[in-house]
Amino acid sequence: MLQWFKSATGDARAQFIFAHGAGAGSDSAFMQNMATLISQHQIDVALFDFQYMQIAKQTNKRRPPDRAPKLLAYFAEVLAHRQPDLPVFIGGKSMGGRMASMLCTQEDAVEVAGVVAFGYPFHPPGKPDKLRIDHFIDMPCPFLVLQGERDTFGNQQELAELEMNNPPEISWLKDGDHSLKPRKKSGLTEDDNLQHAANLAAQFILKLIDGDSQ
Repeated sequence: MLQWFKSATGDARAQFIFAHGAGAGSDSAFMQNMATLISQHQIDVALFDFQYMQIAKQTNKRRPPDRAPKLLAYFAEVLAHRQPDLPVFIGGKSMGGRMASMLCTQEDAVEVAGVVAFGYPFHPPGKPDKLRIDHFIDMPCPFLVLQGERDTFGNQQELAELEMNNPPEISWLKDGDHSLKPRKKSGLTEDDNLQHAANLAAQFILKLIDGDSQ
């Protein structure tokens, strides 16, 4: 069920259960690269596929994501396989990050130390009035969003004008799109932004652990 990327140094201080986005599973380049990068920071990272993605891979046919209740139920089932001796953080790319943030607001949810979303889908592209942020007010833990400045699901200008109840901490990746990829003219590479995002995610996780231990 879980594909683990163990801490490169062998002395993990936290675990991060990391959910994929709607269109590509845990074997996508983004998910594999980000898991590898974060695991360089004393963090064990676990990837998994939601049930609809498992079926899509078995049948070699694309499938739309399941409804949120089914996704959340499976995410909760995955968390039952977490490591018992490490603080648990959850998150995901796009849809996966949204599900992670929703999951921790449920009454019977596993207590998590924090949530990290890569490219949060604040709204569908071109539909800034259809927001997906109502549950933010109920977030019980710190919440970090790593967002590309040009993300069509919520860019820097749009979010600067948006009023949110209990907004997440947002770190912007320069000139990044929904997958944090910058344009050539920015002077940055995709690897630059992915590495920076991984560093920010790891800093967020380890800082929270250090704060709890003081």
